[in-house]
Amino acid sequence: MKRDLQKWCQQLAGHADWIGLREYSEKVHEAVSRDGILDGYGGNSDSGIMVEVLIDGQFAYGATDSYSFFEIEQITKDTVARAKAAAKFKLFEADLSLRPKVTGNYSSLFSMPLDLSVKKEIVDSLLHITNILKAGKNIISSQAYSTLVESEMHFVSSNGSDFTQVKHMHAQDFFAIAQGKSTPQKRSFNRLGQGPVPFLKKDIPLAEVERVLREAQVLADAKNCPEQNMSVIIAPDQLVLQVHESIGHPLELDRIIGDERNYAGWSFIKPTDFGELQYGSELLNITFDPTVETEIASYAIDDTGVSATKEYLIKDGKLLRGLGSLESQTRSGLKGVASTRATSWNRAPIDRMANINLEAGESSFSDMVSQVENGILMHSNRSWSIDDYRNKFQFGCEYGQLIKDGELKEVVKNPNYRGVTTPFWHNLAAVGDSDSFEVSGSYYCGKGEPNQIIRVGHAMPSCLFNDIDVFGGEQ
Repeated sequence: MKRDLQKWCQQLAGHADWIGLREYSEKVHEAVSRDGILDGYGGNSDSGIMVEVLIDGQFAYGATDSYSFFEIEQITKDTVARAKAAAKFKLFEADLSLRPKVTGNYSSLFSMPLDLSVKKEIVDSLLHITNILKAGKNIISSQAYSTLVESEMHFVSSNGSDFTQVKHMHAQDFFAIAQGKSTPQKRSFNRLGQGPVPFLKKDIPLAEVERVLREAQVLADAKNCPEQNMSVIIAPDQLVLQVHESIGHPLELDRIIGDERNYAGWSFIKPTDFGELQYGSELLNITFDPTVETEIASYAIDDTGVSATKEYLIKDGKLLRGLGSLESQTRSGLKGVASTRATSWNRAPIDRMANINLEAGESSFSDMVSQVENGILMHSNRSWSIDDYRNKFQFGCEYGQLIKDGELKEVVKNPNYRGVTTPFWHNLAAVGDSDSFEVSGSYYCGKGEPNQIIRVGHAMPSCLFNDIDVFGGEQ
């Protein structure tokens, strides 16, 4: 980004009490292989500038994909007019404390320019993966997918903020579907983050490809999951969604104070719960952690200019703080974190998840299995449902393996479990150690009006839960 945003910002400063300019650009490359054939290939790029103003105690936003100063100045004037009109109905008196001065830079440790050699290597990898999968017995469909993203953000403000953030992100997945005696069964693998791309041909996770193929074939003729109350070990590839839906979303302050209710639901959490509510067992430790180098939502500064540091949201099971901007913190009187994020140049930043992690514990995977008299191990989400309060939920997984008297036994298909958020987390009986800790996340997390799809990181180990309602799917 070569444009002198700071110069432009100073020229515009007289229009409002405070002005911020946020330039955002993104390049995306995607490729899909299906059954050994290239099924999709392409890319796109987008860039523009968000104008943010503060006047009469009210924030307002405008955006343009033009890099003409004349156009940016006109957008600024229009935005000032909207702020003045909205100020008559403002919920609280905003001031400069909500936009602290910050400077600095952030860049992913690993970068991979999207040149033709890299694109060809990734396509070759995807074709190779699906060729292996489709050759398996009873496999009726196979697919492999890769996305690479380069993003750059530059933010300046009239009170001296000036920082840039450059990210190189990736998301890859593949799956196989096997047909047995009854319904087809899918087994998948996925990874996302910042850092080395795992799907270059020299680094294809062949052991994972072979595992997915083998497990899909076993599932095709497996018995249905039994229906009973039992212990459950949830693997990281499923636990990421459990944390996302039953901890991440209900802790967003804008849901708690009512801003998000019309679109994506609110939260069972009340403002008085912070510092008081025992969310789960004493083994539950949840952090907002933007410092994990390979996690997809790592950064140094959020999109409103607040420096990001690791913070405990839940410690020893007790709820401590939420996910909310300085505005939401001021309105609610609650502690938040630097996770106010925008998905693009034409969206205003809102309260979001970023990296929400379940900290590793002290139990090895074998130790957890040995504790289970009657239970099941579950991997990889297949379906999910949770109510608008983020309270009652039901999740289905791809792969289950029964546990009897401390040993892993037969594989079962269509494993599901259900529960209520805080009782479920109170049933947390063991937390896996660093050996089972995995960095993953969600590439598509939707929220806001107009909608914002954003990338969220999650990292966690396997965990053991007792007294869980487990049931099977269709026969």
